[in-house]
Amino acid sequence: MADVRFEQVDKSYGGKATVIEDLNLHVRDHEFLVLVGPSGCGKSTILRMIAGLEEVTAGDLFIGERRVNDVAPKDRDIAMVFQNYALYPHMSVYDNMAFALQLRHVKKEEIGQRVRRAAATLGIEEYLQRKPRELSGGQRQRVALGRALVREPQVFLLDEPLSNLDAKLRVQTRAEISRLHTQTGTTFVYVTHDQVEAMTMGDRIAVLNNGVIQQLGTPSELYNQPANLFVAGFIGSPAMNLFNARLLRGADGAQVVIGAGSDARTLRLAGTPAETIAGQATSEGRPVIAGIRPEDLRLASETSESTLIGTADVVEHLGNEQVVYLQAPGLLPSKGTDGKSVIARVSAGADLKPGARLAFQPDLAHLHVFDPATGQRFL
Repeated sequence: MADVRFEQVDKSYGGKATVIEDLNLHVRDHEFLVLVGPSGCGKSTILRMIAGLEEVTAGDLFIGERRVNDVAPKDRDIAMVFQNYALYPHMSVYDNMAFALQLRHVKKEEIGQRVRRAAATLGIEEYLQRKPRELSGGQRQRVALGRALVREPQVFLLDEPLSNLDAKLRVQTRAEISRLHTQTGTTFVYVTHDQVEAMTMGDRIAVLNNGVIQQLGTPSELYNQPANLFVAGFIGSPAMNLFNARLLRGADGAQVVIGAGSDARTLRLAGTPAETIAGQATSEGRPVIAGIRPEDLRLASETSESTLIGTADVVEHLGNEQVVYLQAPGLLPSKGTDGKSVIARVSAGADLKPGARLAFQPDLAHLHVFDPATGQRFL
């Protein structure tokens, strides 16, 4: 097993477009690290540099203690699982899984042992004599995982391996990959654009945008303490509500005012949140962006100066919960969510209908405040 280190790595094409700039990233030994971000952010490029399928333009890349900038892909002791399975259609499942070992001239008996062991781990023993065309998408993906597993690599690389599967199979295969990591203890680097995969599978997550890591941390850290507006808007589904606001220093402490005029709502902070943000507040009101996650808005039977009031426009019933899109023109979000509504998540037991006038009380213990100029987090 091995760790992976990027030290001041750049990646550009033809000396023109810089895809990755000054990347410093340490994937720990035995870790499951997820690279997540929108299309074109550079996450697959990072994976392909580890695999040796893309050259490093500048900087150093290490797998274990070995600098691998100029090491051929076949000599890096890694295994990669692709989005489209990349199985040989004319070979049986057994031969697909055994092929890389045969190229290495591994003894036939050992190949058989490794293939059967991997097949048992992934529950595909009964498919070993079938051809890929005789398998479902989920079964093919398990064969692709098995082909990587038999190599017993130092590092597993997985490039959006679940994107071709339906919703039910994605959940099932997601659990299988997590179980595989636990059983093998191998270092995993996993690329996805799906934040649910990232949050449920990763020991740590690196959120990328335009080739730069915006935040690296545990799922809990990213969710509860997003470093900037990009991470706040990207992590969480539905996305965080983000409002133009003012940060005031009043006689009774710090307060965040969202909206304007008669629609303005005052969120008075106390305890640790107030102490954390006190130095940023001004008597005139410093412009900020306030963030409230949909699950931190609670239905309220009574109103106060901090209650958000509006009309239910759309109510989505999801079985265990409901998602409400609230029209509140005076509190129109600055960005995030759908850009037109305040979004709240409520329990399935509430009888909510479109057109209903609703009040929501924000949980101020989970209020997020950002600098609109830099996007960086205040609170």
